[in-house]
Amino acid sequence: MTRFLGRLGGWCARRGRLVLALWVLAAVGLMGGSLVLGSPVSNDVSIPGTDAQRAHDLMKSGFGAGYDTGGTVQLLVYSPEGLLVEERRKKAVEDAIDRLRTMPHVVGVDTPYRRGGISSNLQIGLITVRMQGQDPAKLAETTQTLSKAADPARAAGLEVVAADSSTPADKEIKTGPSEIIGVVCALLVLVFAFGTLTAALVPIFTALVSVATGLGVIGLLGHVLDVPKQAGIMATMIGLGVGIDYALFLLSRHRKLLADGVPVHESVRRTVASSGGAVVFAGGTVIIALSALMLGGFPLLRTLGWITGISVVTAVLTSVTLVPALLGLLGHRINALRVPLLGRRGAAGSGWGALGAWVARRPWRVLIGSVVVLGALAAPALALKLGPLDEGYAAQDSPSRRAYELMASGFGPGSNGPMLVVAELPAPVKDAKAEPVRRLGDAVEAVDGVAHVAAAKLNGSHTAVLIQTISEYAPSDSRALDVVRAIRKIDVPGVRVHVGGEVAALADAASRMSERTPLVIGVVVLLSAMLLLFAFRAPIVAIKAALMNLVSLGAAFGALALVFSIGLGSRLVGMDPPVNSSYLQTIFFSVPIESYVPLMLFAVLFGLSMDYEVFLLTAVRQAFQRHGDNARAVAEGLGSTGRVITSAALIMVAVFVAFIAYPDPLVKTFGVGLAVAIAVDATLIRGFLVPATMVLLGRWNWWCPRWLDRVLPNLSVEGHEDDDAPAPAAEETRPVAPVGS
Repeated sequence: MTRFLGRLGGWCARRGRLVLALWVLAAVGLMGGSLVLGSPVSNDVSIPGTDAQRAHDLMKSGFGAGYDTGGTVQLLVYSPEGLLVEERRKKAVEDAIDRLRTMPHVVGVDTPYRRGGISSNLQIGLITVRMQGQDPAKLAETTQTLSKAADPARAAGLEVVAADSSTPADKEIKTGPSEIIGVVCALLVLVFAFGTLTAALVPIFTALVSVATGLGVIGLLGHVLDVPKQAGIMATMIGLGVGIDYALFLLSRHRKLLADGVPVHESVRRTVASSGGAVVFAGGTVIIALSALMLGGFPLLRTLGWITGISVVTAVLTSVTLVPALLGLLGHRINALRVPLLGRRGAAGSGWGALGAWVARRPWRVLIGSVVVLGALAAPALALKLGPLDEGYAAQDSPSRRAYELMASGFGPGSNGPMLVVAELPAPVKDAKAEPVRRLGDAVEAVDGVAHVAAAKLNGSHTAVLIQTISEYAPSDSRALDVVRAIRKIDVPGVRVHVGGEVAALADAASRMSERTPLVIGVVVLLSAMLLLFAFRAPIVAIKAALMNLVSLGAAFGALALVFSIGLGSRLVGMDPPVNSSYLQTIFFSVPIESYVPLMLFAVLFGLSMDYEVFLLTAVRQAFQRHGDNARAVAEGLGSTGRVITSAALIMVAVFVAFIAYPDPLVKTFGVGLAVAIAVDATLIRGFLVPATMVLLGRWNWWCPRWLDRVLPNLSVEGHEDDDAPAPAAEETRPVAPVGS
């Protein structure tokens, strides 16, 4: 790998204009193609083999429009100054309904002036629009069009808002401002680290080309594969972070070699031959972790994992090709546009080297202190609250939040997440008054927590029955899950009962993923440890690295629990409490975390944390190979990589924190978890815990049984910089140089 990467880097440096042109053409072409041809996305959240999926499949067996395709849109009508039944207001509502009936794909509109269609105070009405033949992937656009058609009601002084009937996969997340904020923050960190504007712009430009290329590929893949809408946001978050970081590591090494008098093209070749290998291995761990989500048993999560990995692949490719090309083109001008007072610090990494020496002199005290602090950070994770995240947690001024509150006020909190009870009958029945149907309806109505049961509806063949049920609890209330479980336990002879709907589907997804979580964690840890074993040929180091990454995950989950589950920081990240909340409720505003978020965070964070482990270990091993003093090697390794790792982590944290400003609660959750984990990993773990354990292990760090050494492939993360022979000079085996050198 070292020889191949060295030759690749040298070739790219000599042909910089060609490589730059090819990457720009690829980014522009792929992004342009996805914009022209469109970027189809899928709203398929099916979970094969679950009870909710069986219910949804049965709903397609002839229950009519709105059930076989799921094509229903609900509009809430609110009269703030009088009753909806007043003649003038009623006429306006009926005019709006007439317009709705003329809209494309609309096959029926249920008026609010029907049984169950208007609230008890006669001020809130529900218009249900049944559709057929529309594009399910364009539910948001369809809903906006239908809401606009209700303008006659608005002209009469009525408020009309559309209820959010989308699934988690329907939600389109647009993060333009967050991306800009993240890039600007990263640029400021790079300017401070390098001291020159030119050097700071290289990682930014590389990352932007990488993200554009990845998003273009993902967009075009939507024409042949089911691509979730969340893929874009995940690819952007991860792609920006790793793209800037990988370029930063290479650029730091290159500037150090230039300062030592190495010619430009030779410096680029050595940089890619050495640090490029660490980038490839670091990217490989992220891809392995994301790919393991395929074992989660949730098709949406599986696809999201490997598609997000595309952004990591493009980040690695641009780092080992585009970065060398830019460095070759710029030459010594990489240090141009110097910012006064920045980038002129003292000895490279002297502060981190002193910290490494301090840790090496008292490893036991540092180890115990680090464990105590990390344990305290992880302790709140015991209070982590998983559950559906309904629209009651959306931004206070969003239409979906307003519709949620109107629905809850007029028809009860459970109306925001109706349960669809679908039962298979033992034989065709004559009508909905048949004995099995009647007994089933009575049994559902008798379930504790059920607030309302609609009239039973038979399918075309009269072999299945649908009963829409409203519980007393909001979709995010854990008691709603108890209602689902109770209905599923109903025993009517010969009748097989299934429950669908948002609450039931998310409950089944959580159950499936809880079963698969140990498998996913085991595979990720095992494969990552094996990759490190191949790289360093040191079993103890590989196992220790995997365990250290799990420690940083504990801190991330602790932060999530503290902010969202306990609610101590939910207001700080922009979450709005319910209307008319008490003072105490506004301070401790608890927000549930979607059940698939911890598993997704685990995969992403495990891979990202391994990046810093790889760069630190390579530096420590190189120092140990030079003089054989383990404690000194740890101090030198930390000293040479501390500043660059800290700068890289600060960039990652800046990017992830910027996404917290986005109003979507799911994006906030990922932003908090990723930012805290990276901050803890780059400081407490890489600065104290890892060095302390390596000092205590001594030569056992690099021990490898002879039989294992013989069977392991001969790979290296950051080997010799010379293509053809081991580097004779100590300079060529130095660890990664600090950023500010």
